Amino acid sequence: MKQDLIKKAHELRSRGFTIGEIADELNVSMDTARWLNMQKLDEKQKTADAPVDFAINWNSLGGSSSRLRYVSAALSDMTLAHGEADVIVGIAVSGIPFATMMADFLEVEEGFETALSVFHPVKHMKEDDKDQKGAISQNFAQVKDKKVVIVDDVITSGNTVKEVVNALKDQGAEPIAVVVLIDKVGISEIDGVPVESLIKVNRLG
Repeated sequence: MKQDLIKKAHELRSRGFTIGEIADELNVSMDTARWLNMQKLDEKQKTADAPVDFAINWNSLGGSSSRLRYVSAALSDMTLAHGEADVIVGIAVSGIPFATMMADFLEVEEGFETALSVFHPVKHMKEDDKDQKGAISQNFAQVKDKKVVIVDDVITSGNTVKEVVNALKDQGAEPIAVVVLIDKVGISEIDGVPVESLIKVNRLG
C-alpha cells in the first residue's frame, strides 16, 4: 500500500501537480504528500518513517454519480441545522462535485435558490510564491453579504478550511457551517464556524 502511494505521488508530481494538489488527490496531509515524493520508487529501498496519517481512498464513491448524489443529500441534510444558505462554496478540487449537487438539493428541497461558488486554495498554487493567497473564483456566484456553507471532501489539518473562512469574511460573507465527508482530526469548529462531517476518524493511543 505504501509503495502504491509513493508511486502515485511520483506520477502526479511528474505530471506537474503541486504538493497541495497531490495531497488532495491522495487525500493525505501536505506533510505526507511531501514525504511520499521524497521516497524512492524501489520497493527494496528502506524508507524513513512516514508522518502519522490516514490515506483515504474513495474511488468507489467518486466514480459513481449516483453515490455522489446520495452522499451530497446527506451533507445537505446536515447543513439544515445551521439555517438557510445563500451560497454553497466548494473547495477545489474534490469539494466541487459535492457542493454542486448540494446547491441543487437545497434549492429543490427547501424551496429557495441556492447559488454555487468555488474556492481555489493556496496549496494548489505554485510553491515558489510565499505571499500568495487562496481565491474565490469570479466565474461563479458572489459571496458578499451572503450566508455561506463551505464544502470539502476531507479535513486533514483544518488549514485550508480556515483559509476559506477568512477569505469569505474578508469579502463580507457570513460562513454558517463547514460540511465535509471525512474529518481526520476531530474538529468541531473553525474560527467560530461549526464543522459537520459524515465520518470522523479518531486515532487511538
